[in-house]
Amino acid sequence: MQHLDHDRLVFLALGESEADDGESTHLGTCALCRAEVASLQQVAGLGTETQGLADLPDPPEHIWQGIEAQVRAAEAGPLLTETRRHRVPEQADTATAEQAASTTAEQTFGAAAESTVTRLDPARRSGRGRGWSGWVATAVTAAAAAAVGVVGTVSVLRPDDPTPTPTPVVVASAPLAAYGATPPAAKGDARVFQDGQLHLHVANLPSVAGYYEVWLINPTTMEMFSVGTLGGGPDALLPLPPNVDLKSYSVVDVSAEQYDNNTRHSGDSLLRGSLTG
Repeated sequence: MQHLDHDRLVFLALGESEADDGESTHLGTCALCRAEVASLQQVAGLGTETQGLADLPDPPEHIWQGIEAQVRAAEAGPLLTETRRHRVPEQADTATAEQAASTTAEQTFGAAAESTVTRLDPARRSGRGRGWSGWVATAVTAAAAAAVGVVGTVSVLRPDDPTPTPTPVVVASAPLAAYGATPPAAKGDARVFQDGQLHLHVANLPSVAGYYEVWLINPTTMEMFSVGTLGGGPDALLPLPPNVDLKSYSVVDVSAEQYDNNTRHSGDSLLRGSLTG
């Protein structure tokens, strides 16, 4: 059986033209071509449904990175367009034909995505290998890829997500202020969560030759122990020892330490604050 040309099916799926008598007859008897038109209409519908989402933020960068990775993999392998269409015996049942059509649509998506990236490459824009109908097929597939990215972004950013991340329960907190000779602009906040983790947010700490270390201090006995170190950013989440007594070890201290293999407090405290709660 001679199947309809793929580019012709794209125009029919987009509604750009009406099927003539011969095409209508073929679509009425060929489950493969009929299923392929349905798949292309679904792809075009995805792009149409997202036209009203112009105010949404851009899709996350990993969406585009994933598309690029798949396109690069397609470029390294054989051309998918050469094996785009699978022939199904006329005696095959409709379910088998539709499954084959689904496979064909997936292969077409990969080939069109590869063509789209090629056309966006400035070094290749002078190519004239595809006609107007080929460009339309590429445009439909590119619109579908963008729609998938936008829908993914909506599902991540939608405020009524049925499974939002629970807000940690704070059991104690302390404002951190500059200590000793530390510039007054240095400050921070400490919060102890119910799950036994200490969250610190710091700002305007003076630069040090070593690193910043976090301590809990008993203000009565001045006994102390290290909780961990701060990284290069303003926030840190540090696990506390199990069953720590925050009523006794109630002072949060951030110190400047040297790389000297000395595990004791340097005596150079930058921030301090007392936990309450």
